[in-house]
Amino acid sequence: MDSLTQVLLGASVAELVIGRAIGRKATLYGAMLGTLPDLDVLVPFGGAIEDFTYHRGFSHSLLVLSAAAPVIGWALHKLHGAASLRLWIAMAWLVLITHPLLDSFTVYGTQLFWPITEYPVSGSSTFIIDPAYTLWLAIGVIAVLALNRQNLLGYKVNAICLALASSYLAWTMAAKAHVTDIAERSMQKQGLTHNHLLSTPAPFNTLLWRFVAMQDDGYYVGYYSVFDETKDIRFTRYESRTDLLQPLADNWYVKRLQWFSHGFYRVSQPSPSEVMITDLRMGVEDAYVFSFKIADIAADGSLKPANERVPVKRVTSRLWLFWDRIWDSSVNLAP
Repeated sequence: MDSLTQVLLGASVAELVIGRAIGRKATLYGAMLGTLPDLDVLVPFGGAIEDFTYHRGFSHSLLVLSAAAPVIGWALHKLHGAASLRLWIAMAWLVLITHPLLDSFTVYGTQLFWPITEYPVSGSSTFIIDPAYTLWLAIGVIAVLALNRQNLLGYKVNAICLALASSYLAWTMAAKAHVTDIAERSMQKQGLTHNHLLSTPAPFNTLLWRFVAMQDDGYYVGYYSVFDETKDIRFTRYESRTDLLQPLADNWYVKRLQWFSHGFYRVSQPSPSEVMITDLRMGVEDAYVFSFKIADIAADGSLKPANERVPVKRVTSRLWLFWDRIWDSSVNLAP
């Protein structure tokens, strides 16, 4: 999730756990600890693909954070006292682990159980920025900071808002299961086959959902809005030049992107001299967020491995189409 949401979640959880004992310092420490796991972006992992796939790794591991929480809690207890050591440790632990748990609801992938497994857990039921979730956290934190702490009203409002935000996450999972079933039925009705299907919400909401259905040499993309009167989803097919990867079958960069994307990737040749892999999980056609040049094509046709992030283009200009699709189901999002 975005940094603001993680800051608010950390502050809200800290206030719930230890706010009555240490006052407004709980908001500060919660915000700081809520941001801590994302500082792995400052670590250079060696290259564009390494930076992309190792993010949300060790710093988002429930095992690593659970081991770090007692140390952090002990240090804060020594620094401030005011509350028991047990309470400081509980606060540190809950703030730290809720960060990766929230991230795991997004499509990007979070390595919750590193180093036992690097498998990137991806619930893909919540977009990385979702005001419907963040707003509840903001109301709760503002309330606990602004209202009188003596009568506990601020704490109660914060607790209620945190519960509502958590309930919203439960709703996203239920909504995902519902729309995924609709997509499966719609594809079956149209005689469309796939190897695996991705369902993920469009930006900033859970009212419009996007589907990517993979085949060996291409994929289908479709959209479904909760305002649609029909459950017949229109799917558009796109080509993927997976044949280009045959000479690179054992290349680490290729295998890493295939693994990290859970198989939802496109292979293309945007120019005669390069091969590119695009992660299909975030973005829209012609404007995906994560694309990488993984090979240069020499004059004799041989491939030389590459590791270069391709800048995203026209994402902002295409986002309005998602919202237009919500209110007008007749809009065709395909380019």
